[in-house]
Amino acid sequence: MEGPLQTSVHVCHENGRWMSKLPEKLWDIPLYNLSLPGSHDTMTYCLDKNSAVSGNESKLVEILNKFMPCIVRPIIMKWSITQVLTVTEQLEAGVRYLDFRIAHKANDPSMNLYFVHMVYTTVVVQDILWEVLKWLETHPQEVVILACRNFDGLNKKLHCHLIACIKEIFQCKLCPRNVVPTLRTMWQHGYQVIVSYEEDVEVEKHCELWPAIPYWWGNRTSTHALIQYLERMKRMGRPEKFFVAGINLTENLRYILLHPFGSLKDMTLRSLPCLKIWVRQQYPGAQKECINIIAGDFIGNDDFVRDVIELNTKINPPLDCHSKAAGTNNISFSAL
Repeated sequence: MEGPLQTSVHVCHENGRWMSKLPEKLWDIPLYNLSLPGSHDTMTYCLDKNSAVSGNESKLVEILNKFMPCIVRPIIMKWSITQVLTVTEQLEAGVRYLDFRIAHKANDPSMNLYFVHMVYTTVVVQDILWEVLKWLETHPQEVVILACRNFDGLNKKLHCHLIACIKEIFQCKLCPRNVVPTLRTMWQHGYQVIVSYEEDVEVEKHCELWPAIPYWWGNRTSTHALIQYLERMKRMGRPEKFFVAGINLTENLRYILLHPFGSLKDMTLRSLPCLKIWVRQQYPGAQKECINIIAGDFIGNDDFVRDVIELNTKINPPLDCHSKAAGTNNISFSAL
């Protein structure tokens, strides 16, 4: 049963440096075998209500928005916003996987790139990358994964522009993909950024880019069905390296029509009690049914980020996510 609607939003600043506070016995474990909190559709907190509808959306949505904007636009906004915290606030809250859906506006002669989810953001990609760098410079032992995805409207020239911006901004903080990304290795070399790029041709050209990170997207409207999907994916076995278990629910037209006064936020917050139980039952590690990144919507609500971080207390090398005797009590965080 889904729980009552929760509305509190808070940033737990204690989580801002959680990686630096992990016990030394976890420093040599690859990041893809640790538990990392992520945000789904990271940049939707700054969607532009006056923006054109993304070219990725159906022609029907575009037509309805054009002729009935007063009705359609508020609905689009209610079901497009998945986060309310800024990117800096998300990082400070402990999020270490950022889901960047990048796009170029149709008929825009400039090289400006935006984030997108139904509509485009008010901010450009380059400014947010600088914002992430600014945060990293004051948190030298934290590592962030930037998942660059979607690429609606990007041609070869725009891909080159985006990759050049990434290299210019992060420079030596970029971790090459041939490195096994343990915390000890990252700290020794000053690496703080792992960029996954959902365009194989570009990845092959640049050693600083990592392949696209698989995202387990349930595409479900009910919490129970989403958890069933995630459990089925676990039984099939986790990928060898980074992957995301998405605990985000997804609306469809039928659901929206049945909930005319609802929103994605209402839908998400009611699901949190059940999803919280599921998250706390997970184990990070290399074994078949272990998890890695868990990403959600409205990450400032409830204790989602803290719960995901604390799953790392279950690790007791050598990794064995099935053993409940893995020492959940003998590994502690110094400041969580």
